[in-house]
Order: sequence, then structure tokens, then C-alpha cells
Amino acid sequence: MTHGGASYLGIDLGTSGLRALLCDEAGVPVASAERHYEARHPHPGWSEQDPSDWIAALEGAVGELKGHPAWSGLRGIGVAGHMHGAVLLGADDAVLRPCILWNDTRSHAEAARLDAMPEFREISGNIVFPGFTAPKLDWVRSQEPEVFAQVAKVLLPAAYLNLYLTGDHVADMSDSAGSAWFDTGARDWSDVLLEAGHMSRAQMPRLVEGSEAAGVLRAGLAANWGLSQAVTVAGGAGDNAAAACGTGALHEGEGFVSLGTSGVLLAARDGYHPLPGSALHTFCHAVPGRWYQMGVMLSCTDSLNWLARIAGLRPAELTAPLGVTLQEPGRVRFLPYLSGERTPHNDAAIRGAFTGLGAETGRDDMTRAVLEGVAFGLRDSAEALRGAGAELGHLLAIGGGSRSRYWLRLIATVLNTPLHLPASGEFGAALGAARLGLLAATGAAPEEVITAPATAEVIEPVAEMVEAYEAAYQRFGPAYRAIREIQ
Repeated sequence: MTHGGASYLGIDLGTSGLRALLCDEAGVPVASAERHYEARHPHPGWSEQDPSDWIAALEGAVGELKGHPAWSGLRGIGVAGHMHGAVLLGADDAVLRPCILWNDTRSHAEAARLDAMPEFREISGNIVFPGFTAPKLDWVRSQEPEVFAQVAKVLLPAAYLNLYLTGDHVADMSDSAGSAWFDTGARDWSDVLLEAGHMSRAQMPRLVEGSEAAGVLRAGLAANWGLSQAVTVAGGAGDNAAAACGTGALHEGEGFVSLGTSGVLLAARDGYHPLPGSALHTFCHAVPGRWYQMGVMLSCTDSLNWLARIAGLRPAELTAPLGVTLQEPGRVRFLPYLSGERTPHNDAAIRGAFTGLGAETGRDDMTRAVLEGVAFGLRDSAEALRGAGAELGHLLAIGGGSRSRYWLRLIATVLNTPLHLPASGEFGAALGAARLGLLAATGAAPEEVITAPATAEVIEPVAEMVEAYEAAYQRFGPAYRAIREIQ
């Protein structure tokens, strides 16, 4: 598939840095650039960033990419952003205060108050978490009333970049669904939820689908970037929806498991099937008529990294003695809640624990327990997804943890689901954003563009171990409840 020598730019606005990926006319990556910045933590539980840092990072990355031959053919841009952040703008679009980020927990009391109103779960399809946008604004209303009184617009981080690119307040459905002001089934702002949160529709950006045109690149910016033709800016996406576009998770039965610092189990959905009581996230996908659901565990590879630090080893050195042949479940059990728990229990106060330790317990036993505990935590998310009717035909395995074949065999067996390892190359949020830029600029069908990467290897469940790990998983839930009572 060709698009007349055009190129497309995907921007992945992350919490620690921005990545810009330039793709050619067929959507194949040809160049990339990164810039980094930091979050600020002025008080315990606070996490903020200055949106001007994002603009500086974007301009720095573009400055690096402008020298590539494909740059002059730029026709479309898509932005993926970390979700839930609150950028507060005055009437002149000036930023009123630093952006409150997704991992900021200051608004836990406000989140509990909103979540106690039945309409929030009923309309948004989700529990109101402290990290969501609505409780952040409720906190500003009570703690910074002079700022709240000036708020003309509230933009999510990706929408703030859209404003910089187009001059318009415009956001996509997938990102907006994480605000707690959104009717996720109807794919529109909810006047009921906005009123309950002391906000109005006039303070919200205009909505478009992630694969639709949000606007065109501002003339002044295009000139500064050395571009003479019109460049379409897509609606864009929240980071996980963009990652789903990058991995080709578009249809029912398609999804991925991301073994990063935190763990994500995501499934694409052909319809809207919320299950808010389980802390399962139900959000709009970045393309029309589709949704996705995901479970999140807060300490995935972070659990292994924690044990490795204590042992004075690298994580790979810790797992190497296990080999690649899956062993039966160990007696030692690990609860992977070092930073709390998200899906399905939504328990910020719980902390991790080892049980079953004996005088004979060695380092390898504890390593296996950590790997098994994380696998069982991911199984909790899988059970929540299945409880919502999601199909998990097979999952793409991505993230740093996917380098361990032992861990992959363990997870495949615990989930009883094949894991596909992608061939080397791009398949993350930046690629997904570039694909959305391509769709918005060309009008191509999403099914043509949002495809899965080539599979390098399939990790099948170890059939003779499925029953043993099923029994071990059934003991995992009661262990959570017992430890919770002790703590």
C-alpha cells in the first residue's frame, strides 16, 4: 500500500520523555528522535509536569527529524499521550498551573466522593480512580479556588499537543474516556457527570475519533518546520489505545500483555461491555465503533527489579539459573503488591509479601515465587476480562519482561493462552500514533493499516503444567485476603 511518497509522524508523549517516529508512505518507520524531561513531586503523592517541557521536547525531536529525506513529504501527524493528566487553561489558553499527572494521588478523597455517586460508574463504565481527571479538578476547586475560577478549558496531555499543533481545543474518544466525565458507551461528554464534578461542556475540548482529522498543522508551525503542504493532524489516542493500534489489537480476541514496570493486559472489544466493579478499565478505542478493556498491575517487572536490587544482581542474572524448562509451582508464594494493587481489587494500601518461607528456601525459590506471583496477578486481570465477556484468543507479549523465556512459558501456562513474540521492529504507541495520522490524512480503512507485527515465536502453555498452576492460582486469591487482614 502506497500513499504517493507521503510520510507520517507519530508522537508518543510519555511521562518521562517524548518519542517522535517518522514513517514512510507505507507506514514503515524510517527515523526517530527522543527527548526527556522529569516530573516534579512538590509534596508526597503529588506528581506534576510543566506542559512547556513537552513543547520543548517536541520541537527538539522535530529539529532532529527535519534533516531526514522523508520529512518533506509529511502529510499526517498523530499524538499519543499519557492519560488522565489535567492541563488547566485560562481564557487566553495560558497554562494556569503545572499539569497534574496520572500517577498523582492527592485527590483520593475527591475520587471516593465521586465514585460513591452511582451515576459515575453507570455512565463512565469505570471506577473513579484518584488518577483520573475529574477528581483532580474537584481537588483544585476546593484547594486552589482562585485557579479553578479561571479555568476556561481542561485538556489532557495529548490534547494540549493537539492545541499546539492545530490551534484548536480538540481531543479523541480513547483519551477522553479516562477523564470520568465521559459517557463511554455513547462516546460523548456526559453533562450529568460534568455537572456532578462542577464542570461544564464548554470547558471541554471538541471530540473526534482518534483516526479522524482533528485539524491541520498551523501555518506558522508548518513554515518553521520547513513544510509547504497541508499536514493533517489526527485526533490521536491515549497511550494504551495507541499501543493497541501499534500492535494490531483492533478486533475481538486480539490483545497484548505488556511486561513493563507495571503490567498491562489489554483486549480489544467489538462492543461496549463495562465491568466497573472489578477495577477493569473500559475505554473507547482510537477507531470508531470499537472499545478496549484492560487490567493493570502496578508492580510487574518492578517486582523482579526489586528482588534483583536486594540480591545485588541484574534481573537477567537472577532468572538465568531457572533455565527455560517450566517447573511446578513452588511452595514459596509472593504477593506482587509493592506499590499497591489495581485490577481487580483496587487496593492502594496493600503491600507485597512472601509466604511459605522455610530454612531450606534459597534465592532461586524466591525468584520463582516472584515470577509466579506476577503471573497470578496478570491472571486476575485475565479473569476480570473474561468476566466482561472478552475473548483472549492469543496475546502479543511485549515489554522488557518478555526477554525471559521461563517467565513467558509460566505466564502462558497460568493464563492458558498462547503468547506471540513479535519480530524485531516498531509496534508501540509511537507507531500507533503514526498510523492514526496516516488514517486521518488518507481516509484508509483502519483494518488495512492497523495490523499485527510479524510473529517471531509462539510460546504455548505447557499442557502438563496447566492443572498444577490452576490449583496454585486458586490458592492465590485467599492469600491476598489473608495478608490484607494482617496489614
